[in-house]
Amino acid sequence: MKINVLLFGSLTEIIGQSSISLSADKITDVHQLHAYLLKQYPALSAKTFKYAVNQDLVDTDHTLQEGDEVALLPPFSGG
Repeated sequence: MKINVLLFGSLTEIIGQSSISLSADKITDVHQLHAYLLKQYPALSAKTFKYAVNQDLVDTDHTLQEGDEVALLPPFSGG
């Protein structure tokens, strides 16, 4: 399964790019994706962020599908 992950703000600095493409058959939901990302990029564990799948905020039990676009959204402020 291929998943596109978009990163914003300080998360981009941690990973070193604004997007990554994952091919992982064992990642079937957001919880598994979260565990995978923390294993690959341990510095993410110090950050707070939410997940959006195809531009909708989701919980970690959300099932992922082939070609989903997953965004990691850190807190942000505006004015």
